Amino acid sequence: MKMKTRIQSKETFKRVLFWSSMVICLLLTGCVTKPKSVNYFSSGVGYISKDDYDGAIFYFTKAIEINPEHAKAYNNRGAAYGFKGEYDSAISDCSKAIEINPRYAKAYRNRGIAHAKKGEYDQAISDFNKAIEINPEFAEAYVGRGVAYDNNSEHDLAISDFTRAIDIKPRDAEAYVGRGVAYSEKGEYDKAWEDFHKAQSLGYQVKPVVLKTLREASGRDR
Repeated sequence: MKMKTRIQSKETFKRVLFWSSMVICLLLTGCVTKPKSVNYFSSGVGYISKDDYDGAIFYFTKAIEINPEHAKAYNNRGAAYGFKGEYDSAISDCSKAIEINPRYAKAYRNRGIAHAKKGEYDQAISDFNKAIEINPEFAEAYVGRGVAYDNNSEHDLAISDFTRAIDIKPRDAEAYVGRGVAYSEKGEYDKAWEDFHKAQSLGYQVKPVVLKTLREASGRDR
């Protein structure tokens, strides 16, 4: 019994010695690493996908502290600020992302959204123009510019942009909704009803009263 106890104690000692040696080795060779910017960035993306914008901002900030040139972290933090309604902070972060990477189309688009939310439609349109110049197939930028045009009472330009977005992404429900709104503001209720109905078929939650109103305004009986 004593022999077995001594053997177990010896094995325990050897395991402790082994792991102690490993820790010393890691410390001496610099193998113990701090969290990388990319890890914090990935966590931020996870939080923003869960609509936890404060959590996202925390992790994107950590990523920026480690890598002050992390343009995507600035852009995504700007988007998170935008979702919270903190549009000045959103504009500031997107501007920093653009400063780091002047060809960053998504940063122009996100800054454009923030300007539009503030009612600064000319600045918004300028940013969407730049995003589209960089990426002519950027459907979301056409949608954003369409919204800005529509809010600026430029309904025909809005319809043109929403149509272009639909050409690029035929299943973009938001583009159909945007175009439907623009058509309804022009009094073209039949076309508006078609677009809202299409958006609904793509999974967009359209209030029944909206469809009913447009159906009646367009003279439809279905």
